[in-house]
Amino acid sequence: MRLRSLLFVPADRPERFAKAAASGADAIIIDLEDSVAPANKGRGRDAVAQFLQSPGNTTVIVRVNPLDSGETESDLAAVLPRPPHGVMLPKAEGAASVAGLVQMMDGAQIPVLPIATETASAMFELGSYRDVPTPLLGLTWGAEDLPAAIGAATSREADGSYTPPYELARSLTLFAAHAAGTAAIETVFPNIKDTDGLAAYAARGRRDGFAGMMAIHPAQVEIINAAFQPTEDEIAHARAVVNAFEAQPETGALQLNGSMIDRPHLLQARRVLEQADPLDH
Repeated sequence: MRLRSLLFVPADRPERFAKAAASGADAIIIDLEDSVAPANKGRGRDAVAQFLQSPGNTTVIVRVNPLDSGETESDLAAVLPRPPHGVMLPKAEGAASVAGLVQMMDGAQIPVLPIATETASAMFELGSYRDVPTPLLGLTWGAEDLPAAIGAATSREADGSYTPPYELARSLTLFAAHAAGTAAIETVFPNIKDTDGLAAYAARGRRDGFAGMMAIHPAQVEIINAAFQPTEDEIAHARAVVNAFEAQPETGALQLNGSMIDRPHLLQARRVLEQADPLDH
């Protein structure tokens, strides 16, 4: 499943579902947690359940409420009859949280997308995701709940960059996802109007090894998709690397266009081709 862009939409705003689905996002995340007021949770569940009856070709992920909220079982009761493609679990604290969610789902093997850094305890459980038997859609992180959880004033410097503790959270999530063999998903960029900042942020994410990114507005989707789509030059170079090793399968290192390449370059080239549109290779 290709997950360059994942667009949030509040569960209690069903009039926005179709627009979100038509945004070009690889998946939409219908949110039953933060964007839905407690009084509207029931209405949101009803709207999600109705949409899941006929989602069309839209890849749908539902963000349920945290396991300790008292709301999760009701969320799942609404979505399990016609399961979405995945369940996003906020405030996840490693493999034990995923196991708790699966237990609430009566063992249903619906892929899970944990938000892995929203509590202090979660930071010490990131390595445990590699032992999760349940399929993972990916692993993502957040820069808003964690500072609130530890009493920090902010997660960002004056220029918008992350302070060191939150750069650490981002980095550990990236490595934890790859250790678990799943996609690392970059967190949201909150300034909807700063398109240049979003483009730079998304490009940084792909550079660092993230496979995709979450979005909070349809206008962000096209920029994110472009950032996580390899360029024609990157695809051509990756194809050349793969072809060179296929022509000399017994060689560990060889020259290509005057530069030495070896097996790590081959691995990187294959990943570029996996990220590319199937029509491009």
